Amino acid sequence: MTMTAETSKGVPLVDMRDIRVAFGGVHAVDGVSIDLYPGEVVGLVGGNGAGKTTLIKTLSGAHRADSGEIYINGQRAVIETPRDAKKYAIETIYQTLALAENIDAPSNMFLGREILTRWGTLDDRAMEQAARRVMGRLNPQFQNLKSAVQSLSGGQRQSVAIARAVHFNAKIIIMDEPTAALGPAETAQVQDLILQLKAEGLGIFLISHDIHGVFDLADRITVMLQGKIVGTVARGEVTKDEVLAMIIMGKLPGTATEEEMEDLH
Repeated sequence: MTMTAETSKGVPLVDMRDIRVAFGGVHAVDGVSIDLYPGEVVGLVGGNGAGKTTLIKTLSGAHRADSGEIYINGQRAVIETPRDAKKYAIETIYQTLALAENIDAPSNMFLGREILTRWGTLDDRAMEQAARRVMGRLNPQFQNLKSAVQSLSGGQRQSVAIARAVHFNAKIIIMDEPTAALGPAETAQVQDLILQLKAEGLGIFLISHDIHGVFDLADRITVMLQGKIVGTVARGEVTKDEVLAMIIMGKLPGTATEEEMEDLH
């Protein structure tokens, strides 16, 4: 008897089944199924136009799927808006981060969800204490709680965006190119944050062009090409070149010729 994924790994945090999205007759996402388990990082990779961003927008509530089903913790979910996604403990951290530049980290963490005193004024002290607690857990080196976000480094800004998601009890985090435009030290800082979230049992979809970063962090890698899934592979069972062959040629590991593999470089 073969064990199904459900019996061997438990129930997925996210199970997207046969998702389809078309724009004017062009199938941006064409019958895609993908899942994510607690404490797991799934890298979603593919070239421009592969469909990875459109797929993940159906999970974040930014775009409705034309057909298909999404299950969260084994229960059918209806996600039509970003607010719906938040109800299912899904938070998205976009490459642009969507931070307000002129205010500090606690104010950004609680933007739109501010803590008020009983007199209806902003409870800055409570928000700062909550921010300090979350940051202490995620990034103990972070000291700039009172600085405007515009003065922070790229890695620190990512910390603020991640802290916001975690404080509001995210269980599923979508990260879009989290290390784009960061230097090596900052990239390492963000990678540490991702590993911390993973250790706490969160599930992370990591969308990236950077195959090296994905290899450092992902447990499984799902490759998309022209709106379809080429395949999902365990990171420890493939080489970077084999994943490149999936991205560029749509060929599963072991199916490309030696000549084709050499042509990748």
